[in-house]
Amino acid sequence: MLHSRLEAALEAVDLSPAKFAALDHLMKAGEPVPLRVLSEGLHCVPSNMTQLMDRMEAEGLVRRLPDPADRRIVRAELTKLGKQRATAGAKVIAKAQVDFAKAVSKAGSAALDRLVQAIRLP
Repeated sequence: MLHSRLEAALEAVDLSPAKFAALDHLMKAGEPVPLRVLSEGLHCVPSNMTQLMDRMEAEGLVRRLPDPADRRIVRAELTKLGKQRATAGAKVIAKAQVDFAKAVSKAGSAALDRLVQAIRLP
């Protein structure tokens, strides 16, 4: 249910969850990130990251840059539009999370918290 709400919130700012995750990762990094590192950080295979970067680059959200130290490495950098969308995505995600938290009772929230703690990976 929460995932559906988050998807709908992101659609309002023209983002998918995958695009937002990549933009958010790049925004937090604050510098161009090698695609391999981005792929690992988002837990996806490199070919999926390449396809995602193709779509995001076509939309003007990121640009690919060569690595100055190793020409075999390609880095992704946010564009101005990418930064704007990342910020907009973070805002709608935060609002959706607040709205969801308001809709859950205290008992339900405590039960959900226990469940998340129980299934959290080390």
